Amino acid sequence: MSIERFGSLNGQDVLQVSLTGPDGMEMKVLTWGAVVRDLVVPSAAGRQRVVLGLNSVEDYVAHSPYFGAIVGRHANRIGGACFTLNGETHRLDANESRNQLHGGSMGFGTRLWSIIDHTDTSVTLSLVSEDGDMGYPGRLVATCTYTLLPSCGLRIMLEATCDRPTPVNLTTHGYFNLDGSADISSHGLMIAGDYITPTRPDLIPTGEITAVAGTDYDFTAPRPIHGARHTLYDTNFVLRGPYGELRHGATLSSLKNGVSMELWTTEPGVQFYDGHLLDMPTVEGLGGARYGRHGGLCLEPQRFPDSPNKAHFPSSLLMPGQVSRQVSELRFAR
Repeated sequence: MSIERFGSLNGQDVLQVSLTGPDGMEMKVLTWGAVVRDLVVPSAAGRQRVVLGLNSVEDYVAHSPYFGAIVGRHANRIGGACFTLNGETHRLDANESRNQLHGGSMGFGTRLWSIIDHTDTSVTLSLVSEDGDMGYPGRLVATCTYTLLPSCGLRIMLEATCDRPTPVNLTTHGYFNLDGSADISSHGLMIAGDYITPTRPDLIPTGEITAVAGTDYDFTAPRPIHGARHTLYDTNFVLRGPYGELRHGATLSSLKNGVSMELWTTEPGVQFYDGHLLDMPTVEGLGGARYGRHGGLCLEPQRFPDSPNKAHFPSSLLMPGQVSRQVSELRFAR
């Protein structure tokens, strides 16, 4: 385990924590956005980088589409950038047209976190979000703990406490590519979800919950992400099993090198985004890579988008005295 200066932002140092797991997994974490900047796993063909990342703080601030960040206070979208709680309407920072995305223009994925604990294989970071931050009520204290597991795995535990009722939905926003190909269209994907929450054109859920059977959203059996299909994906899938228990949510696999990744999570949904808006031809990524359209994909374990405005969706409301806890694991096979 080592900590080094990665750069500075507004006169404050941005640190990089490097961790090595017992099986040789290597991870680099930034205090800016609690970003997983790099993740390398051992494979039958050698060491394999499995995430997209950038080379400087300046590149992250100017160009990153949330690469590897922890986003919040409420990940994904809130329609109209507002919600009503206990009769009071809270107007949020609108950073995607009239809606809010990933907590606003200064959401958690763009802020400096503090290192509060670390071991050889784990690091815990913390962030304080004051009352009124991006329009949210209450003071929130969030922590993120990354732990490298013995059998080629990464556990991500996101916790939060508050002093006033407030919605909380933290998620990890890694972009995955398991073989270094120019795009992920030939990767195979399985999602353990029989339903989705369909959206309006602005990606705010309509409130419906519809079956995937017979549609391009059916990933209940492993299949190529695109192949002959031309659907572009940025969609919340409703996961099977009891909300709050760690269970299998998705499996991503490379058809090129045999590396696979299982996502296990306690959350009720996972947002699958296929990277169709990714386009960074002038910015150099890790290892000199240039990230283009579909260069990586996101699997974001989450509470449902716009849940503060949809009473029939699983609640994201956190009350004083409670602890919001969201746990996910990435389990790699080689």
